Amino acid sequence: MKQKIILDVDTGVDDAIGIILAVKSRQFDVLGITTVNGNVSLETATRNTCKILDLLDEEHIPVIKGMNTPLVRDTFFEHAVHGEDGLGGALRNVEPKKIPDEGFAPDFIIHSVLGFPGEVTLIMTGPLTNLALAIKKCPEMVKHVKEVIFMGGVIQGPGNVTPTAEYNTYVDPEAARIVLKAGFESITQVGLDVTRKVLLKDEHIDELENTVLASYIKESTADYRKRYFARNNISGCAMHDPLAVGVAIQKNLVMTESYFVDVETKSELCDGQLVCDFQNRLQQPANLSVCVDVDEQAFFDLFIRIINS
Repeated sequence: MKQKIILDVDTGVDDAIGIILAVKSRQFDVLGITTVNGNVSLETATRNTCKILDLLDEEHIPVIKGMNTPLVRDTFFEHAVHGEDGLGGALRNVEPKKIPDEGFAPDFIIHSVLGFPGEVTLIMTGPLTNLALAIKKCPEMVKHVKEVIFMGGVIQGPGNVTPTAEYNTYVDPEAARIVLKAGFESITQVGLDVTRKVLLKDEHIDELENTVLASYIKESTADYRKRYFARNNISGCAMHDPLAVGVAIQKNLVMTESYFVDVETKSELCDGQLVCDFQNRLQQPANLSVCVDVDEQAFFDLFIRIINS
């Protein structure tokens, strides 16, 4: 039995590679891919998702549009990293054949979870807006989700938008707070603490034997890798969203610890920061499995094997 999943994406460069990894792994029954405003607009994220499914010849997978703004805040795009088109210029001149499906992402999430109680894993690689709205509309769905794995936040270390906040939690901290307080039985955070340790480098791309996907990955990440080098003096780019998918495929890629974690939503300096109670100062039960370390070699062994499969 393949694991039932929903991917929730704001398809930029790394979301796209995450989609490729999930679909190519053949480990999942992908019930659908839901899209959300984030790296790019909802329309662009949806269009990019359709392009990636075309590239994979997997047009049968449903693509359902979700929220086009954060819950209460203005949009905040990340064109500097992902390009205006969201895919680093790759597939720029390609018109998608895949057409988005009818429906609204939060409703699709609710209906899927209630339709397969205890079976659906939600892999969230954009702001958590769609899931937060689903929770608000149907609080009881929380107890029927098998697992939530989300890419977002940073526990120990600097942010990548502000000094303290990672992009996804910065864009919609109110949504992240709703998700963390919802009471999911199993929820894992894949944050910058570990994603910054899995850097896609030229030698990894050189090992890719699927010429179509290798060419796409090389082109889409080219500017991202240059930008990463300029800021960090490191050759490569962080595989944020693909690692979240990797964790769903193979749990032992990461080491996790359970903590009580909340999200700052009312600070001039620290909005979107994940606040982790390492010493149990707040006397609250743990609500999150936090990824604290990753086996970089194991991840890239998995990644390269799946792309080459």
